[in-house]
Amino acid sequence: MRYELVIFDNDGVLVDSEPISNRLLAAYLTELGHPTTYEESIRDYMGSAMHRIHDLVLERTGRRLPDDFDDVFHARVFAAFERELKPVAGMTGVLEKLAADGVPYCVASSGSHERIRVGHRTTGLDRWFDDGRIFSSQDVGRGKPAPDLFLHAAERMGVAPERCVVVEDSPLGVQAAVAAGMDVFGFTAMTPAANLAGATQLFSEPGQLADLLV
Repeated sequence: MRYELVIFDNDGVLVDSEPISNRLLAAYLTELGHPTTYEESIRDYMGSAMHRIHDLVLERTGRRLPDDFDDVFHARVFAAFERELKPVAGMTGVLEKLAADGVPYCVASSGSHERIRVGHRTTGLDRWFDDGRIFSSQDVGRGKPAPDLFLHAAERMGVAPERCVVVEDSPLGVQAAVAAGMDVFGFTAMTPAANLAGATQLFSEPGQLADLLV
């Protein structure tokens, strides 16, 4: 294999959480007086750390979101995860192959550590990711599209950036990987291919990803 580390985004790549979280985010922002459709949430916030939501709302409206916004939103998301969340179909097979081949891998997500762990526990993906393989935007000063998170994950895993490949489904994540000097495979299941134009390769289903990683 030509890569020494595979870095997975979490939401939309490992767990099928983007439809759930963006539905709830659009509804909550609308409830707070910031009318937002599901499609607009996907366009503006998919792949973002929470601080980007606060920043964009303040920039656009001049109004700050409530101090408890993150706590309320996460409580709603976690409750929905318990009812609805599934792993992305086919990704467990990719993880099985990487583990069998002894290829190092980890997850680097804009989501909080709690969000990552709730999602993994609910879907059974926790068996593949111990604490040493989980990295969050909470660990660095800036979230995606800054390269900080991916560079942090590579450093902690002991692999040079140019020997890493990132698996992403958001434009912000692709930008972050490119800025980190890493190859990036863009997952087009929810994102139009044109929006991931900076990716090294594109794929639409996990079986194709397994072939790209060979």
